[in-house]
Amino acid sequence: MRSKGAQVSIAVVCLVLGIMLAVQFKTTQSLNTDLVPARVEELTQKLNTVTNERDTLGEEVLSLREKLKNVREDNQAMADLQEELQKANMVAGLVSLEGPGVIVTLNDSTRNLQAGENSNALIIHDSDLLMVVNELKASGAEAISINGERLTSMSEIRCAGTLILVNWAKIGPPFEIKAIGNPDMLESGLLIKNGFVESLKYLGIQVHIQKSEEVEIPAYSGRMDFTFAKPLQYKEKAE
Repeated sequence: MRSKGAQVSIAVVCLVLGIMLAVQFKTTQSLNTDLVPARVEELTQKLNTVTNERDTLGEEVLSLREKLKNVREDNQAMADLQEELQKANMVAGLVSLEGPGVIVTLNDSTRNLQAGENSNALIIHDSDLLMVVNELKASGAEAISINGERLTSMSEIRCAGTLILVNWAKIGPPFEIKAIGNPDMLESGLLIKNGFVESLKYLGIQVHIQKSEEVEIPAYSGRMDFTFAKPLQYKEKAE
């Protein structure tokens, strides 16, 4: 009897355990069935969000690259414009310059005037300065000044009584002419045989030429007014 009762008890326990396992399995399966689609949907939404953000960032990167390209082009255009403006100012004499060149000092003659000799032959005239300046230009001078007066395309060198007028400034001897360029070329141009400087020395005019690696020439400080001249407007020719 005890053996039969034990068997019944064991059968009941097994039945209960079987029912419990079946219920648990069914519950777990139901939970997995409910949770998996929700989880997939959540991950899908996150993926879509990240994809949209990626596309937005990609478009922003392309936009920034285009803007950077435009900025670089604008900066290059501005740099080119600044360079051209700087060159124009240098040619016009509106900026101070430095570089190698020569310093020419001219002074009146100190020798005694001979009988019947014209006293004008012993002093420096505006034409003498002009000739020396032209010799320097012909030898490649890129900038020239006389006694601190920068020469430009509109500068004048002319007599003003006992003095000489340069850019409307009255100057007198000694005259210091500074020129920037190849020092050897400038010097050889001035000292050419039978040249103008040689004729000045023959008359007793004091001429001193010094080559230098550091010549400073100031900017033109006067006014530049254009009353009649204006930029030429190019027009297309009619067919």
